[in-house]
Amino acid sequence: MSDASDITTAPATAPVVPDAAVQVSGVDKIFTGKKKATVTALESIDLTVAPGEFVSLIGPSGCGKSTLLRLIADLDTPSTGTVTVFGKTARQARIDQEYGIAFQQAGLLPWRTVTGNIELPLELHGVGGAARKARVSELLALVGLSDFAESYPDQLSGGMQQRVAIARALAESPRLLLMDEPFGALDEMTRERMQTELVRITGETGAAVVFVTHSIPEAVYLSNRVVVMSPRPGRIRDVLTVSLGTAQERTEELRENEAFFENVSKVRELLHGEAPVGIRGVETR
Repeated sequence: MSDASDITTAPATAPVVPDAAVQVSGVDKIFTGKKKATVTALESIDLTVAPGEFVSLIGPSGCGKSTLLRLIADLDTPSTGTVTVFGKTARQARIDQEYGIAFQQAGLLPWRTVTGNIELPLELHGVGGAARKARVSELLALVGLSDFAESYPDQLSGGMQQRVAIARALAESPRLLLMDEPFGALDEMTRERMQTELVRITGETGAAVVFVTHSIPEAVYLSNRVVVMSPRPGRIRDVLTVSLGTAQERTEELRENEAFFENVSKVRELLHGEAPVGIRGVETR
């Protein structure tokens, strides 16, 4: 059970933060189906993500985690409320390539090499050949795939394909990464290695991350804050601040750390409603 001394109350509505990486204010999302039946996917969502911050969204299936990510990415629009990315509307942020996005499936083009897949967004936006080559070389080194530059997707493991997808998402040096269960289809050992790689990559690039997951240990290992969502209609039940050190300190050994297990237990309690609903900012060591 969460101790009352661990919990601090936050304002009901997120304050405006001009330099926020992401600001979601008063957002509802209602879908209209057949015969005009409606489904409220999200209700009264307020969330602020700071530049360089890693925030995970976790909750039961159907709670609106992916819907919220899609609203930030301008792949859908809120029914009410506003979404801004670095002070811009979500639409303008998409046009300006302020963010990169990665999904559960790597989505690589099978007829293009690793290099060809990574440089695709640069090619589409008219970046010259020499600049593309230099940027791809940097990204291959960053994700540890320099030796596979001319390989094709079907010659790579699932984890390697996801690293290519992450490199592609980083191609235009976005200040924000949006990730929807990117490791969900991987086996547990590969998934843990990819988590460690992602911590290193985001630590080196300084990008903010909004990350959707169903895995409690994954959310804790990766995040500065874990946003716990309620069953539909999705609301933010609680926000857990995870203080487990810098990216450099989040090594494989952290998974055996007592503080890591304490954080995992707290998220599990919040998911099962064993802490006060609607109270934000649960602090843990």
